[in-house]
Amino acid sequence: MHLIGKDITRFHAVIWPAMLMAAGIAVPKRIWVHGFVLVGGSRVSKSAGGNLDLREAIGRYGPDAFRYFLLREVPFDGDGNFSWERFEERYNADLANALGNLASRTISMVERYCGGIVPRGERNEVDTADGDDLKAYHDSFGPKGFLLHEALKAVWQTVARGNEYVDRQAPWKLAKDPANRAALESTLATLIRQLARQAAYLFPFMPNKSEELWKALGAPGSVSAMRFDRLAKLDPTGWKIQKGLLLFPKAEPPTAP
Repeated sequence: MHLIGKDITRFHAVIWPAMLMAAGIAVPKRIWVHGFVLVGGSRVSKSAGGNLDLREAIGRYGPDAFRYFLLREVPFDGDGNFSWERFEERYNADLANALGNLASRTISMVERYCGGIVPRGERNEVDTADGDDLKAYHDSFGPKGFLLHEALKAVWQTVARGNEYVDRQAPWKLAKDPANRAALESTLATLIRQLARQAAYLFPFMPNKSEELWKALGAPGSVSAMRFDRLAKLDPTGWKIQKGLLLFPKAEPPTAP
């Protein structure tokens, strides 16, 4: 597959393949044309310069957060806008408050209530519902083309489900009564399974943070070695969680000069 910007379609779809054929080199089977990232109505480019300092953008919350924002906020089949305000909103809402919070409180509860060892738990309705969303993840790379923003939207459906499940199950309440021990362990096992899936599905988008999450869960090896077709049977029972720094520290508002 040949990946190009929409302003050079003619060259890369006609002239370049002709040059390759003349040289006896195989031509791409597919060409995917993406849109532009716009800042203040002007597209970001090496030649234009000045409208977005990439080093500043990467330095603010790290490369994975910036990569996530661009791939989530900018539709991969069209143009999209970058603004510092929207970047901060996405970071806080999606990464710090949603995924980061889900990971932090789940890992903390496994440490507090289970001595840091992931308990056993059977697959349930959360796993089944996540499976439907993750099918949409794969579909975004298939029949629809390569709609990376749709893939991330599907993963965040599972993140929202995980946070709703925590609030509904309230493990901190279950832990107060020994009679609820089985329900407590099942809840925490479900959440760890879900976080492990999310780490694997987010690895193509946020490789560093996904690896951090994978390690924090106590999962074996590297998340880069995990394959999608193995996730359905993934059993985290017995993993020893490794509580560390927050995955996505919440962004603080800028201080006044």
